[in-house]
Amino acid sequence: MRGYSASKDQLLQRLARVEGQIRGISRMVDDERYCIDVVTQINAARAALDKIALGLVDDHVRHCLKGSTDVDADADELMDAVGRMLR
Repeated sequence: MRGYSASKDQLLQRLARVEGQIRGISRMVDDERYCIDVVTQINAARAALDKIALGLVDDHVRHCLKGSTDVDADADELMDAVGRMLR
């Protein structure tokens, strides 16, 4: 497995923050909060995950693909990952 240029601790901290958001959403549902407020928080959590994913893709492009010996295969892998993000 290749490493991350961003620190692993920072990545885990951001993921923990999203995990906290999800727990908060669960509490909102349990408390029967207004549906639109719940949807708003779901969208915020999704946006946070998207930002993390984009950061990982950026990191991959800038660091992991340098000196690639199989550019076509690496480009295909990258585009598959981007396609999964957009679904």
